[in-house]
Amino acid sequence: MNSDSDSHSGYWYGPDDRLDPPAAVLHALRSYRAAEVATRRSTRDSMGMGETDLLALRYLLRAQATGERVGPKDLSRTLGITTASTTSLIDRLVQSGHVRREPHPTDRRSLVIVPTAATDSEVRTTLGEMHRRMLAVAEELSAEESRIIVGFLRRMTEALDGQPGHH
Repeated sequence: MNSDSDSHSGYWYGPDDRLDPPAAVLHALRSYRAAEVATRRSTRDSMGMGETDLLALRYLLRAQATGERVGPKDLSRTLGITTASTTSLIDRLVQSGHVRREPHPTDRRSLVIVPTAATDSEVRTTLGEMHRRMLAVAEELSAEESRIIVGFLRRMTEALDGQPGHH
């Protein structure tokens, strides 16, 4: 953030050149979001895949870590895409070596989608350092700061979702 251009723009400073805290908070959120979007784009580019593909891999890796079995219908529902789009997505990820289709262990008619070990390693390498830096920042917070920030972010999420929360 360039404080000179920020203060002269009047965006998060009031007409009296005093900090406008709510505007400063929203500005900081927008800056964070822009950095996150740029990082995700860079990750997708480095892995040679689109947003939905990367979201699918993250979902599959989380499911694998918890022992959850994921079928094509689960992917469709989670990603909010059609069955046909899901089939194309899985085909792309199989062809690129990121996932395998395997028979469901207890339902012969079903398939499960499993990320490959190489995918787990690639995602950890690509995102691991960024996650470590973000965790280091979060670990610097006191318990009270964490409570305040989590509460604020939950209320902001509710404001975006249009669902008033229970405070």
